[in-house]
Amino acid sequence: MAIKPEWIEYSKEEIEEIILKLTKEGNSTSKIGIILRDQYGVPDVKLVTGKKITKILADHGQELKYPEDLMNLIRRAVNIRDHLEENPKDLHTRRGLRIIESKIRRLVKYYVKEGVLPEGWRYDPKSAALIVK
Repeated sequence: MAIKPEWIEYSKEEIEEIILKLTKEGNSTSKIGIILRDQYGVPDVKLVTGKKITKILADHGQELKYPEDLMNLIRRAVNIRDHLEENPKDLHTRRGLRIIESKIRRLVKYYVKEGVLPEGWRYDPKSAALIVK
């Protein structure tokens, strides 16, 4: 583990409180990291606390139902499907949708193997719109 920089003025507990406060405000984990870096001068949460932001949230019972990267891909796929309903001849976007859905399936396979998602969880384009909203 790397050594905590001495110029950081916040303790582990203070950073965890800030993370919990930012989560209650509706920020995603990646946005929390950017806010901590830019506004609080914390270059890396794991350097200071020894845990990632997602682990800190899980320890306090505020873990996300789905991983953030998977949700971002699903959100993009839903938006592209909406676009294709209005523009069915857009072949370039149709190819982009196939690529994104392929990424989603690979990521789901990884998260099921790691135990983040339940066994047998599958990506379904029809239910994806409900998950996102």
